[in-house]
Amino acid sequence: MAEQRKPQGMIKVSFPEHLKGGVYCNNMFVTHTKEEFIIDFMMIAPPTGAVTARVIISPGHMKRVVSALQINLVKYEERFGKLTAAEEPAKGKLGFPTP
Repeated sequence: MAEQRKPQGMIKVSFPEHLKGGVYCNNMFVTHTKEEFIIDFMMIAPPTGAVTARVIISPGHMKRVVSALQINLVKYEERFGKLTAAEEPAKGKLGFPTP
């Protein structure tokens, strides 16, 4: 009996239960070395904040991620209208008023 082969390129990806709800991010910090980019996604709610996710990406993959984000931003704006970028917070500030 001939063995059935799965189509090439098909990878079954599992989605861990604890990640299915996602995490909220209202701030992000990016740093890099020659070998990798490190992206910390944060939820800042003064007077505190917390890192909700850290993603470490190779430089080659980072280039593909940026491209995918640009393509999807264009698609979003075509469907829902043009976005305006939020103003950069003052240096050393996170954009939240202090009491």
